[in-house]
Amino acid sequence: MDHFLQGPDWARVQRDLGRTVHEESGDGWSYLAIEESNPAGKLLYVPYGPVAGSVAAFEAALASLTDRAKASGAVFIRVEPVSAGFSAAEADAVLRSRGLRPAPANLQPELSWIVDLEQDFKEVLAGMKPVNRNLYRNIHKKGVTFRASQDPAEISVLLGFLHQTAARNGFKPQSDEYLTQVARTLMPSGAATLFIAELEGSPIAAALTYDSADTRTYAHAALDDTHRKLSAGIPLVVTLMADAKDKGLKHVDLWGVAPADQPDHKWAGFTAFKKSFGGREVAYPGTWDLPVNKLRYGGYQLARKGAQVLKGLLRRLRK
Repeated sequence: MDHFLQGPDWARVQRDLGRTVHEESGDGWSYLAIEESNPAGKLLYVPYGPVAGSVAAFEAALASLTDRAKASGAVFIRVEPVSAGFSAAEADAVLRSRGLRPAPANLQPELSWIVDLEQDFKEVLAGMKPVNRNLYRNIHKKGVTFRASQDPAEISVLLGFLHQTAARNGFKPQSDEYLTQVARTLMPSGAATLFIAELEGSPIAAALTYDSADTRTYAHAALDDTHRKLSAGIPLVVTLMADAKDKGLKHVDLWGVAPADQPDHKWAGFTAFKKSFGGREVAYPGTWDLPVNKLRYGGYQLARKGAQVLKGLLRRLRK
C-alpha cells in the first residue's frame, strides 16, 4: 500500500502551510520529513515513514535522516515505519536495537481498517453488513443523491457538519484554516475529493478523501444532525469506495480503529461503523523517536516525566 502521507501531494500541502519539508530517496528507501518543534526544540517528523524495502534500506534512510537532522539543528527524529522491511510484531526489537524508543504518544493511528478493491465490486458489497448494501441500493428512494466535488470552495459544507459533530461529541476538530488549505492544494488536482450526500439538493453529509497511487484514505467526515435517521453516511462511504474502484485504486483505508479487546475505547463507536463495510485490520509499529542531540532529548524526557508526576500528585490532593 502506498500512503499519501509519504507522497508528493502531502509535501505540497505542508509547504503551502508554510512548513519546511525534506524529501530524500536512495536505494530501496525514501522519506518525506517535516520540520516541527516541541519543548525539546526542533524535530523532524516522518509521518508513516520512512518507506523502505528492507531493514538494511531502513537503516540507510535513518542515516540520511540523522544527517539531515544534524544539518538542520533538530534534537530528534520522529518516525512511523509502517512499510520498512519489518512487521509490527518485529518492530520493537528492530527499532530498539537501532537506538529508537517509543514516542510519548502515537501521532497517527496504530491500527487501521482496510477494504481491498481488487475483486469485483459485487464481492466488496457482499463483504459488508446487509444494512450497508441495502442503504446503498435503496436510499435514492428517499430522495438522497451523491456527488463528488473537486471545488475547494465546497469544503465549507464539510466544515459546517464538523462543527455540529464537535459540539455534539465534545471534541476539537482540525481548524477550518487547515482543512481549507488542504482543499485548496489537493482538490483541484484530484488528489483529494469531497463526496457529498444531498437530500432533494441540500447537503446532509460529506466526506473528504485523499488518494495515493493505489489507496484512497477516508480522512474527514460528518453529517447534518437533523437527518441522522437517514444514515446517509453509510451509502456515502460505499459511494466513495465504488468511485475508488472505478479509478483503478486497490484499497480504501478507513483510517484508525480501536483495539478489539478495548470495548470502552473512545473510538469504539466509529470502529464498529468502519468494520461494517468488511475488510481487514492492519497493525503498524506506532510512533518512535531517534535522539540526535541525546543530552537535550534526555532533558526533555525528564521534564515530561516530572510533569506527569506533578499532575498525579495534584489529582490525588484534589480527591
